[in-house]
This record gives sequence, C-alpha cells and structure tokens, in this order.
Amino acid sequence: MNKTELIAKMAENSELSKADAARALKSFEQAITEAMQAGDKISILGFGSFEVGKRAARTGRNPQTGKDIQIPAANIPKFKAGKALRDSVN
Repeated sequence: MNKTELIAKMAENSELSKADAARALKSFEQAITEAMQAGDKISILGFGSFEVGKRAARTGRNPQTGKDIQIPAANIPKFKAGKALRDSVN
C-alpha cells in the first residue's frame, strides 16, 4: 500500500473526503516528526511507539576499494509495534 492508497482507505473508513484524509495524514506525519526531532517518545496504545535511537560512530569498509572509512554517529527513527497490532497481523 502506498501513500495514495492509504489516504483513500482512510477517507473510506472515516467518511472524510480524500483531501481531508490527506491533511490528517500530513498532520500526523508532521506531529510525529517534530516530536522525534525534539527527542520525545510517542506511544499510541495498541498500535506502537516511535522513538529516536542512537547509532555509535564506527569503522566501515568501502567494498570497492577495501579501504577503512569512518562512519559518523547518527540518530535513527525506530518503531516498535504494540501488542494489539502484532496480534492482529498474526
């Protein structure tokens, strides 16, 4: 399912117009992004949680040349599915 299909399904399930569903999805994405940029953890009971993880700096290897390279530390987004979501998929 891509974003357009998701918006159509949201509109169908909620009896909103596609434009309203698109605005709702964009607002959801923006709220999650802003909270994660601030370092907050977002928990949606039954669905899952979003948080920022930290990846340490490390040494990697360029596969073409075989030379060692330094990979900088990075913040990465993480999602952990909630129990209700996991159960509904199985």
